[in-house]
Amino acid sequence: MLTEYVTEQHPITDTFSRPLRNLRVSVTDRCNLRCQYCMPEEEYVWLPREDLLSFEETSRLVELFTELGVDKVRLTGGEPLLRRDLPALVNMLARNPRVKDLAMTTNGVLLAEQAKPLYDAGLHRVTISLDTLRPQRFRALTRRDSLDKVLNGIKAAREAGFEGVKIDAVIMRGVNEDELIDLFEYGKRLGAEVRFIEYMDVGGATKWSMDKVVSRAEMLDLLGRQYGRIEPVTEVSSAPAERFVLPDGTVFGIIASTTAPFCSSCDRSRLTADGMWYLCLYAQEGIDLRTPLRLGASREELKSAIVSRWTTRRDRGAEERLQLGSRGVSVPIEGLKKDPHLEMHTKGG
Repeated sequence: MLTEYVTEQHPITDTFSRPLRNLRVSVTDRCNLRCQYCMPEEEYVWLPREDLLSFEETSRLVELFTELGVDKVRLTGGEPLLRRDLPALVNMLARNPRVKDLAMTTNGVLLAEQAKPLYDAGLHRVTISLDTLRPQRFRALTRRDSLDKVLNGIKAAREAGFEGVKIDAVIMRGVNEDELIDLFEYGKRLGAEVRFIEYMDVGGATKWSMDKVVSRAEMLDLLGRQYGRIEPVTEVSSAPAERFVLPDGTVFGIIASTTAPFCSSCDRSRLTADGMWYLCLYAQEGIDLRTPLRLGASREELKSAIVSRWTTRRDRGAEERLQLGSRGVSVPIEGLKKDPHLEMHTKGG
């Protein structure tokens, strides 16, 4: 049996000794915003609805992954709150005793109405994307007039009982780098940990260029000039964010995938809403788990397929992109139209 040798001390590892521990589960490829760094085009090719995994299918696949060592599950999209009756899926996953951390990333537009049902269903944590506090800038960045809804969603998450709320902000030169302090202070007032993210050249970022990237070093310099000495938080973690602490004890994070990739410790993989499994955000080929699942493959057959691919995994997409030196758009528009799975909003960001 495959599960006989899977323990916390002896997890399944890839060719770089990275364990299979963290699964991002996309529940829809659709989104109600059109952010410049993720969905800057006018039209998109959507996954056929009949191909989307049912909640029962999603739960079954997650169960197989957890039997192989996954203990962190994050629901993503697109925008996950667009998936109808999402608390029902949360409840299914929360009943899995192997899931130690059940989280969700959302843009917050629909969170005010759903925060309490999600909390009651068993969701542990929530991360909300918020790149600006200025209404006109929000409209320009997302092509939607929904800033008040996002702010109300963040407030509702706190009121629902969620602790450890995080706010993710993608920082882009010429767009919102002048709001670094404002976003930080907003999170501080709410007791939410802010994580600043470098603009990444992943699939879907068709307007990306290196000169728009505000690096970790620049962010730390700006924050240091405002707040004083910044110290790194010493911790053992495979989380994407490096965490730092200010003199007053406030902790924040920076995800520097573009200029300082963390591929060497990456234990994340991604399951799309239609059951394709990707071993890296930059991967251009995935593994179809939906077809064998629907054809009646046994649990051991499905787990064997997962193990065989993870143990041969060599993905280190962000490091390979960095090594290119001169780099442009990762996947051109033509490639995205041929295979919508290459979009970041389909893979789960």
